Amino acid sequence: MLKTSNKILVLLLLCIIIISTCDQEKKSPISTEGQQPKYIFFFIGDGMSLPQVNMTKAAYFMKDYRLDKKPEFGNKPMNITKLPVTGIATTYASNRFITESAAAGTALSTGIKTSCGTVGMSPDHKENYRNIAEMARDKGMKVGIVSSVSIDHATPACFYAHVTDRGKYNLIASQMAISGFDYFGGGFAKGQEEYSHNPDGKLNIIEQMTNAGYEVVSDIEKMKSLQPGKKYWAYNPDYTSGASLKYEIDQPKDYFGLAEFTELGIRLLENEKGFFMMIESGKIDWACHSNDAVTTAHEVVALDESVGKALEFYNKHPEETLIIITGDHETGGLTMGYAGTHYESVFEILNYQKVSYENFSEKVWNWKKDSTMTKSVVMDSISYYFGINDTASHPKLKLTDYEEELLNDAYEITFGLQEKKKNEETYLKYGGHNPLTVTLTHILNQKAGLDWASYSHTAVPVPIYAIGAGAENFTGQLDNTDIPKRIMKLAKLK
Repeated sequence: MLKTSNKILVLLLLCIIIISTCDQEKKSPISTEGQQPKYIFFFIGDGMSLPQVNMTKAAYFMKDYRLDKKPEFGNKPMNITKLPVTGIATTYASNRFITESAAAGTALSTGIKTSCGTVGMSPDHKENYRNIAEMARDKGMKVGIVSSVSIDHATPACFYAHVTDRGKYNLIASQMAISGFDYFGGGFAKGQEEYSHNPDGKLNIIEQMTNAGYEVVSDIEKMKSLQPGKKYWAYNPDYTSGASLKYEIDQPKDYFGLAEFTELGIRLLENEKGFFMMIESGKIDWACHSNDAVTTAHEVVALDESVGKALEFYNKHPEETLIIITGDHETGGLTMGYAGTHYESVFEILNYQKVSYENFSEKVWNWKKDSTMTKSVVMDSISYYFGINDTASHPKLKLTDYEEELLNDAYEITFGLQEKKKNEETYLKYGGHNPLTVTLTHILNQKAGLDWASYSHTAVPVPIYAIGAGAENFTGQLDNTDIPKRIMKLAKLK
């Protein structure tokens, strides 16, 4: 038996070890010698953590599946997972363990924590935090901000704006013009839509950008021929009601999407002084909020294709380029496993879903207004768009009695044949979503061997992937604030 004094000594030593381990990141020197990146790509998958990446890899990068052959999961490498350096980061906000995009985006852009809902400012809203894109601009580097959601949404906003509330879209969008950045691309500005709906007291963002010397481009063919030397705001005119790009799964083949806006940014920003470009795949988060694994996977693929464009550039400038990929938080509590399928995974049936939850919900809305629409036709459409009960295509698509009951209840609530009660049970089943659509995504996801814990964000840590000059500094257990701090130090940004 240890004496009391020896026990105390052992406990003290353990405490020292624990404290030194927790504080290791702060004390570990960052290797910067001979590794100053000139071209920096910062990719953010909004709502993306390891489950979203691994589910996408398993479901959409194994094209040679046969029913009589064991699938080779992930036999085609993703660009994201090919990156040689990996780490993991915590995401908590200054006032909440489970964060959201404004607080997380501020942490990723400035290296400082803030409160939920705050964009680029201190939690008490008394101080503007200087962000990494502004530092790059002041060093003489060109700067680009790209997103698949509205360009004034929380994550892109954190790289050029400073506001007390992420919902102030018009005020956020107005700060693009004074940023002096060289390129904004992807989604439209929700704040500009606010202006068009109610111009009194609101700023005309397009007019502001033009007066500030930006060329505002929404013609796709013109975008393809844009040349460096000017400042641009380029957005796809075929945007959604949320001012975002269409979901990848709903896009036509020739759609000018996230990868194309990334490629355009590379062409416009490349110069001798270097550039910093933040690219956000923002609709991963939206799809996860609705518990739609298939749409989520397509959005991760869109991010992966954009990373591919950066890797093409990296291969030409390997000693001068740094590529970082991370998420701002996890959304939905996605897990690869479901109680009803035990240890079985049948990811290939996810390929039978043809449209996003949003697209299908719009169809349901139109069906509700059509008095001639019958339940039989709706069920046939469900089979067509989701593969449900299409046993000729795959035996696992057959509904169980339990699933039929869930689907029937959702149908009756959706079409007004059964009262939709506002209670805990209803929320846990449907969240705030269309009951029929979310029931279909749940059934298909669960049959594949996937499940969701939430309709909101979670505190699950997010992965970090890196390649290039100084990439080895992004391995290990980090906090989200450490990522921009290390980029700042490597690129000598002040």
